[in-house]
Amino acid sequence: MNTRIKPWHGVMVATTLPFHDDLSVDHDGYAEHCRWLVANGCDGVVANGSLGEYQTLSDAERSDALRTAVDAIGGDRVMAGVGAYGSAQSRRWAEHAAELGCGSVLLLPPNSYRADERAVIEHYREVAKAGLPVVAYNNPYDTKVDLVPRLLAKLFDEGLIVAVKEFTGDVRRAYEIAELAPGLDLLVGSDDVVLELGLAGAVGWIAGFPNALPASNVALYRAAVARDLDTALPLYRILHPLLRWDSKTEFVQAIKLSMDLAGRKGGGCRQPRVPLTPEQDASVRAATEKALAEGLR
Repeated sequence: MNTRIKPWHGVMVATTLPFHDDLSVDHDGYAEHCRWLVANGCDGVVANGSLGEYQTLSDAERSDALRTAVDAIGGDRVMAGVGAYGSAQSRRWAEHAAELGCGSVLLLPPNSYRADERAVIEHYREVAKAGLPVVAYNNPYDTKVDLVPRLLAKLFDEGLIVAVKEFTGDVRRAYEIAELAPGLDLLVGSDDVVLELGLAGAVGWIAGFPNALPASNVALYRAAVARDLDTALPLYRILHPLLRWDSKTEFVQAIKLSMDLAGRKGGGCRQPRVPLTPEQDASVRAATEKALAEGLR
């Protein structure tokens, strides 16, 4: 059931992208995966995010992947990742998303160099010109640019963003964001703090592991935002050994392996990502098999 008030609310799965054996994009498989996620309780998908390996896609592949998601489940359920090296490129991807009817876009700050506050604000001004609601993505580990609560408040007050995907893992920020930018929607950005941020007032989750186990993760999120700890805590304890992989460098490989074990098509990744080490593989397998044995799907 779709319980969203706005198209960036609820469980929006940052989708993995399936490849054929020759590592060309499997568009039929991707369309089926998007439909399956919605059928299993997810509210929508984020296409062309890091989990979708967008950095390795050609412009044509990236455009086609977004169109595939929109055709599969409808644009109002699709948030388009529009990260790029330049603001002009990000704006063009946002305009493309608007043309396809997407409900919102997910925008990293400049990530080709360590941008200061002035550059960050100009970046968001440029992409906001495309006209779609912009969700800011705060991932200072990868971008080296931290969208601190004070800066988020400036972006929100100017009408440049509607929400933030908070990936720092610092759950204390939820309360400072609410104080400095009332009305800015908080979205869970890393899987391994979904309970804490759900309790703190998050209205959505841009999620990774629902790619493999959607129903149980949706149940966890719904229980967290409802403050139903009797339901949420047991699920969280079982799932957390998997959820914490979302914050590791090898998150794409880990989630795709979990999908394979759960009977979905995860498959391989494009370089520069390489297969998990034997130790990493064993860890993901053990955690996934335990969750499956507990009946989680």
